[in-house]
Amino acid sequence: MAETAQRSGRSNVLTSFDPRTGEVVGNYAVMSPGELNRTVRAARSAEKWWAELGFSGRKRWLLDWKRSIARRAGELVEILCEETGKPEADAAIEVMLAIENLDWAARNATRVLGRHRLGSTWLTRNQRASVGYLPLGVVGVLGPWNNPVLTPMGSIAYAMAAGNTVVFKPNELTTGVGVWLAESWSRLAPNQPVLQVVTGDHGTAAALCRTKVDKIAYAGSDAGAREVISLCAQTMTPVVVERNGKGAMIVHVDAKLEDAAEAAVFGAMANAGQNATGIQRAYVASSVYDRFLELVADQARRLRPGADKRASYGPMILESQVDVVRKQVRDALARGGKAVVGGMDSIREPYIEPIVLTDVPEESVAITSEGIGPVLIVNKVANVDEAVRRINAVGNGVAVSMFTRDVHGVEAFAEQLRVGVVTINSSTTYGAIPALPIGGVGEYGQGHHHGDQGLREFSRTLAVATKRYRAPVNLSTFDRHPRDLRLAKAIFRLRHRRMG
Repeated sequence: MAETAQRSGRSNVLTSFDPRTGEVVGNYAVMSPGELNRTVRAARSAEKWWAELGFSGRKRWLLDWKRSIARRAGELVEILCEETGKPEADAAIEVMLAIENLDWAARNATRVLGRHRLGSTWLTRNQRASVGYLPLGVVGVLGPWNNPVLTPMGSIAYAMAAGNTVVFKPNELTTGVGVWLAESWSRLAPNQPVLQVVTGDHGTAAALCRTKVDKIAYAGSDAGAREVISLCAQTMTPVVVERNGKGAMIVHVDAKLEDAAEAAVFGAMANAGQNATGIQRAYVASSVYDRFLELVADQARRLRPGADKRASYGPMILESQVDVVRKQVRDALARGGKAVVGGMDSIREPYIEPIVLTDVPEESVAITSEGIGPVLIVNKVANVDEAVRRINAVGNGVAVSMFTRDVHGVEAFAEQLRVGVVTINSSTTYGAIPALPIGGVGEYGQGHHHGDQGLREFSRTLAVATKRYRAPVNLSTFDRHPRDLRLAKAIFRLRHRRMG
């Protein structure tokens, strides 16, 4: 957790606390608008140098940065544990995945964004066409509190690989993580502010949105996303958004139930349920429902939150989120849902023990709202089609995991779902594939992270067409010869009116 306090004779100071113990882990300045503007100007000054290095030059710098982070990863893991309360193993995995994304972006930027030739038609065969991708300039990144290394690296690394400089505003709960990342770059290139951090609270993030950077990448809550989009609209600054809110699971009649149950519990409970790639609810075919629920309940009861190394997961990072979970569980039970594991008594701040609910009505806020917390909803459905209808009706199109032994025809099935990612026989692991683009649908569809699309998200297209010789059939002139038009029409009829 964090709070802003007024200190005598000083500007506001942001104090960061360990959510497990309440101990202070760091104090950081709340930057003034003037300091923020100077930071953006410094990013502008480094923009030309970084862009002119080209793909190969930037690749060398980014891989050097990757190696530097990897050598000192233990420091970053320690800060991550202190600011989020995550078990050390979870923090280490997050750091490793972030480094993998940095490595992938550095190594693939040339292939994805480098200039390449395009085809032409018979009318323009005398033209040589190509397309390439250039950097936007300065990108502002607003990081989340739940995965404060991995999630922002999905924007920072891809924006830098595309040739942009980055101004990173970490969430106030995890400021130390952002400061460490920026300092790791500064140690490598002290005179080139390609990556800088700005520290502060909600007002600092809003001010960054108003600075007219070339793009803002945001990760966080629905309410925060709407505010960022609204602020950026005032300056016509484009936005890419990764919203909170977990996905759903479908368990078919032929699924390996042990595997599905394991994935459902991990997807719902890992990181205290604070993963945007996690599982909020599972729709299970009626014929296997009882057995699946039994397996889920058995696994969930084994989990134990806490601060020690043997704990399954840590505390709720955002203090107010405990009240959100309490409201969602209370509403689900009041509407007729049943608690199979845990219940209202499971909420013991700052920890929430595993909660498994069933028979929860679809209109419950536990289903319609962002699912952030160690809560899993297991609902019975008649068949897969009903599961699809329910998922599409809710509309929070992040990801769906389907468990089935029959993988043939799954892609056709996946196209029925209004979501950005569909996984088969796995749940959260898709977030660990750097090449896989992650995006959503509807309100969740503001751009992409990771993969080729993630690199292009931070680039602008430059198309070039060069005339190589005089066109045999020249129609681009007021002095066109009638013979050229007759020939063009004849060729057109041969090409487009014949069968096949």
